[in-house]
Amino acid sequence: PEETVTSSFASFIRAARPEHLSQTVRQRSKRMILDSIGVGLVGSTTRVFDIALRYCRLYSSVAVSSVYGKPGVKLSPTLAAFTNGVATHSMDFDDTWHPATHPSGAILPALLAASQMLPPNTKPNGLDFLLAFNVGLEVQGRLMHFSTEAHDIPKRFHPPSVVGTLGSAAATAKLLSLSSAQCCHALGIAASLAGAPMANAATQAKPLHVGNATRLGLEAALLAGRGMEANPLILDDIPGCSGFSAFYSVYQPKPLSTPNEHHEFLLEKQDIAFKRFPAHLGMHWVVDAALSVRNLFINYAGSFSPSLIRTIMLKIPVSKYINRPFPSSEHQARHSFQFNACAALLDGEVGLGSFSEGSIHRQELRELLDKVVVEHPEDNMANFDKMYGEVALLLHSGDVLTGKCDTFYGHWRKPLSKESLLKKFRSNASHVLPEEKIEAIITLVDNLENLSDSSQL
Repeated sequence: PEETVTSSFASFIRAARPEHLSQTVRQRSKRMILDSIGVGLVGSTTRVFDIALRYCRLYSSVAVSSVYGKPGVKLSPTLAAFTNGVATHSMDFDDTWHPATHPSGAILPALLAASQMLPPNTKPNGLDFLLAFNVGLEVQGRLMHFSTEAHDIPKRFHPPSVVGTLGSAAATAKLLSLSSAQCCHALGIAASLAGAPMANAATQAKPLHVGNATRLGLEAALLAGRGMEANPLILDDIPGCSGFSAFYSVYQPKPLSTPNEHHEFLLEKQDIAFKRFPAHLGMHWVVDAALSVRNLFINYAGSFSPSLIRTIMLKIPVSKYINRPFPSSEHQARHSFQFNACAALLDGEVGLGSFSEGSIHRQELRELLDKVVVEHPEDNMANFDKMYGEVALLLHSGDVLTGKCDTFYGHWRKPLSKESLLKKFRSNASHVLPEEKIEAIITLVDNLENLSDSSQL
């Protein structure tokens, strides 16, 4: 039969082999896995995670899969994937790719849950696990490149709820060794389970987007493996009948070539951004700009004295859901250019504690927020590869101090060092695990290719 875009993706999932993963791809994906586990562990301390876990514990059948941060608690595979996905995105602390999505949280919990689900004599090894993870990444990345709209900060659908759901289906289908036809149906089923609106950003519902993506992708693969069928052209551009194109205003799909010894995964060409603090990725530009101008201010005045500041000027891209002048909750604060700039100016850092109830409602912070004025320069695009953040302090003396950030530390153009990534993981994991278990996870992930049973992870 004639090859279609959808069948080419199914063939890719089926044909991918460990030898197709370069050393660079292996190392980058292991960094992602370690960071995502740490983010999930600290995320298991949040209120939104507790709500999700209490809901999932209503269903107790086939409780074989583990839950982040809860020793002894097990759920069914799909609900464990859901709960751990919620944990991963509960603080908006998880990794980000370009075009914009959160790739790891949508696939890693599904693979962890599926590994524990499989019978002892069919457990995938660590190399199988690493390959499935990269298949899920590749599918997400290729789908995002089908649309120019996907390159910009999203306005309609939250990307992990769209591409993440299909990435989870692809990764799980690979781990379960589904046939090409079953992989094709898994993608089609996942497309019917995908999508969440951006209006729920900055609320407790946003972490559900990642929880649902990883859970529903797993469910799609399980259903396909049991014989359920879907439209075999779901990724193709069929005039008059929307498939995956329903999620994008501009959609130009291209086949995915079957991997050979020269296949280059997208992760080879496009590294991942790891966040230094738990907030929307766009906040990292304004925080670094604010910290830069704060240092200039201290050199100028001897200390940080808000009374000397008349106006705080932010030059940021146009993006309605992260332009929040006076956030009133932790989730709104994580999605506020204004809050993150002012918190960095006031405290000299932004961290876990910056988004506590007490920190958000400080009088001195509110007084700084009152001084903020926002501008949207035409050259500052709402695109994580092209945007910048600028923070200018207009002083009562008439002087102006300016800090600007084009590429923050942790961006794919300026990756976190191994030491910084390990420091973040240890800090996050220490909220729920003792030191010996933290170090054991680091060792397991670092040697993932040699692990005989990936469910040990």
